[in-house]
Amino acid sequence: MLSGYRLPRRLPVDSEVRERLDQLEIPFNEYGVDPYGVSKDYLGPFFSSLKLLYRHYFSVESFGIEHVPRYGRAMLVGNHSGGVAIDGAMVIASTFFEMDPPRLAQAMAEKFLNKLPFASQITSRLGHLTGLPEHAERLLSDERLLMVFPEGARGTAKLYKERYSLVHFGSGFMRLAIKMKTPIVPFAFLGGGEAVPTISNAYTLGRLIGVPYVPITPWGLAVPIPAKLEVYYSAPMIFDGTGSEDDEVVQTYVDQVKERIAGLIEVGRKRRKGEL
Repeated sequence: MLSGYRLPRRLPVDSEVRERLDQLEIPFNEYGVDPYGVSKDYLGPFFSSLKLLYRHYFSVESFGIEHVPRYGRAMLVGNHSGGVAIDGAMVIASTFFEMDPPRLAQAMAEKFLNKLPFASQITSRLGHLTGLPEHAERLLSDERLLMVFPEGARGTAKLYKERYSLVHFGSGFMRLAIKMKTPIVPFAFLGGGEAVPTISNAYTLGRLIGVPYVPITPWGLAVPIPAKLEVYYSAPMIFDGTGSEDDEVVQTYVDQVKERIAGLIEVGRKRRKGEL
C-alpha cells in the first residue's frame, strides 16, 4: 500500500503509455509497485502528460537512441540546458517512447526536493531517488538505467547566452561507474535555453522558497515556451578500474566524457543553424 499523498483516482492513461508500461523490465508486484516504490499509478498519468509535451509541444527529436543499451545497467550522463528540469523530463521521455522495449531512466533527485511538500514522495513514485551514492549504487546493482547531470544546479543556472556551454563536472558519477562496471552513455540536450531563456537568477527569492534559485525570463516566470528540443546520444564509454583511483586519474576520465558531450553539443548547434 502507498501511504501519504495519493494521486486522484482514474486519471487518464494513454493507451500507448499503458502498453509500454507493461513492457518495462521492472519487477512490479500485484499492486503495480516495484521494490523502490515506483508506481504504475503514478507513471501512467505522468507519461501520458509527458507524451503531449514530448511529441507535440516541443516536438523532440532523439538522435542515436540505439546507443542506449536495451537491457542491463547503464548511466546516461549529459548537460543541463534550461532553467528548469525539462531536460531530464525529455530524456526520460525519449528512452520510454523511442526505445523498443522501452526503458525507465531513473534520476538522482536534488536534495532540496525533500523539503518541498509532496515532492519527495511523488518523485520517488516516478523512480527518482534522493541523490545519495548508496541509492545510485543500488539502482545500478539492480541493472537499472541511471540518468546523471554532473553539472548539478550550476548547470540549470546557465543564462541564455551560456546555453551551449558546460560548467564544472563533479567526479562522483565517474567513480560510481568505474566501481559498478557501468557503461556511460554521454548525451547532449539542446533547446532548453530557448524554451526557458534565462536572463538572470533570483537566488535570494530561491532561498526563501527552499530552492537554489528562481530563473527569470524576459516574460518573468520560467514557463517554457514551445521551442524545438533535441537529444543526442553517443556510443557508450567504459572505464576500467576500482573506483578508488587517484583524483587526477578520475578527472582525466571525467574530462573525456565532458569532451564527448561538448562535441555532441557542437553537432547539435550546427544542425540547428542549418550547417549540417
